Amino acid sequence: MILMKDIVREGHPALRKQAHALSFPLTDQERQLGNDLLEYVKNSQDPDISEKHHLRAGIGLAAPQVNESVQMFALHIPDEKAATISFVAINPKIISHSVEKTYFTSGEGCLSVDREVEGFVPRYARITIKAFDLDGNEFKKRFKGLAAIAFQHELDHLNGIMFYDHINQENPYEEIPNATPFERD
Repeated sequence: MILMKDIVREGHPALRKQAHALSFPLTDQERQLGNDLLEYVKNSQDPDISEKHHLRAGIGLAAPQVNESVQMFALHIPDEKAATISFVAINPKIISHSVEKTYFTSGEGCLSVDREVEGFVPRYARITIKAFDLDGNEFKKRFKGLAAIAFQHELDHLNGIMFYDHINQENPYEEIPNATPFERD
């Protein structure tokens, strides 16, 4: 089980590396990593488990955040209105995106960043992605809103990019052209 002590923090070299693609079939260790990443985000959202193990809540976790430089991350986004988005993505790519942008009005956070970073992080409002599951099956999905933002955040981790790299350093709250603000519940 991944705990907070297993998650590397900003400044760690793993967070700035380009992660390498995986080939199939996955090794038992790679498959376990995928399951562990997904288990962490699910556990971190469970009040009893997160309190017991002192987990910070998150909706996504990428392999580089646990010092594994491979193209893999997990997302778990509960949604009462629609189906819960919950999967492990291997070798993920954005294959198309909207011109329109979006951003969290409250800014983004990260399990690898132990401080509050103020500012808007511009993201594509809608994306179409392609990735592989743990069994090597390719899947394609379309995301908007929270899921689109979270996917792009985790994908950045695979490319050595931190969310705050996107923030305008001179004016962190500068209006983003052609963007619709996204309010978190």
